Amino acid sequence: MAAGALWGFAAALETHRGRDRALRALSYGCQLAGAALPGPAALPGGLLAASAQLSSCRTVLRLFDDLAMLRHSCSYGLGPEGEDALVRGLSVLCNAANQLYYPCEHLAWAADVGIVRAASQKWWARSTALWGCALLLGILRSLRILFQLRRKLSQHKCSTSSPQSQQKLRAQVKAEVLSILMDTADLCNAIHWLPPGFLWAGRFPPWLVGLLGTISSLIGIYQASRGANSEAA
Repeated sequence: MAAGALWGFAAALETHRGRDRALRALSYGCQLAGAALPGPAALPGGLLAASAQLSSCRTVLRLFDDLAMLRHSCSYGLGPEGEDALVRGLSVLCNAANQLYYPCEHLAWAADVGIVRAASQKWWARSTALWGCALLLGILRSLRILFQLRRKLSQHKCSTSSPQSQQKLRAQVKAEVLSILMDTADLCNAIHWLPPGFLWAGRFPPWLVGLLGTISSLIGIYQASRGANSEAA
């Protein structure tokens, strides 16, 4: 079993998304450890520096995500006809926010390295705001789906539906709850990174940013591993 988990982890690292999840968890974990753990001055500083470099690495790798996001947006379109209209609308808006996020982040990065002449802070703020909007839309979509799933579960309890169908619905409820927790943790950090003056922007200590990011990253890794296991089954 341990060997299977090791090979599964190695296979995940061969994919772009799998490697990004690992880098994300490591980056936030280093930030949490560097900000929270006592020790020699060199160790916390080194962990925080490693966290910053890992975050920069992820920013560079996202330079190639535009087409993948565009493909996803075009594939989803306006959503399946049988899907709930509110879920479809929220999904389309979420896709649009994510699609706009990438060019804003690319411009901010290009301004930072000196490729283009622009105020990078403005573009970083815009990309963060778009990311926050996408997260909020994702939370609202998950809440709507969760409401529908709970209603279906109530209907199944009153009927003679099979245990397998109820188990499947409970698994979907669990997945949506985890998605809400993950997006909420990320949304808290996104608001923190916005310009000061908006809600709690700029008020989080580094350890709290690392904790929220680590929680979100671990939930994402867990959901990805569950998805891979269900596909293998």
